[in-house]
Amino acid sequence: MLIGEYTHTIDGKNRMSLPAKFRKVMGKAVVITPGLEKCLFVFSLKEWEKVSKRLSGSETELSFLSADKRSFNRYMFGRAAEVEIDSIGRILIPDFLKERAGLSGSATVVGVEDRVEIWNEKEWASFRDKAEKEADRLAEKLSQEGKK
Repeated sequence: MLIGEYTHTIDGKNRMSLPAKFRKVMGKAVVITPGLEKCLFVFSLKEWEKVSKRLSGSETELSFLSADKRSFNRYMFGRAAEVEIDSIGRILIPDFLKERAGLSGSATVVGVEDRVEIWNEKEWASFRDKAEKEADRLAEKLSQEGKK
């Protein structure tokens, strides 16, 4: 499981270290894709395969027939990049993804169970503060959804 929050620098060549605990789980290559709420998602190849199958639908569902599915799949697959984790644990963040997330200098790396999220530090602080203020309400809402 991927958990925890870390701050890492991004060097002049767009390389950033992944926490050692994350590298053990993720393997030698990862997929980076635009995430939601202005972050990037990083998946192990195994987890990306699961996500891809779920986004594409089953063999009987033709995901390309739905405009919403087409649009979201273009967003996720079209901007995804498979990158190697180098010998000292760094990944290369492609320019177009770095710009999309507003990354420069350093970033916050967050483990979210099955994926890693990479955030602009200020965006993460804002999101985290908002989520902390709403945690009780969100927990209550989620507990009610589980009863349905």
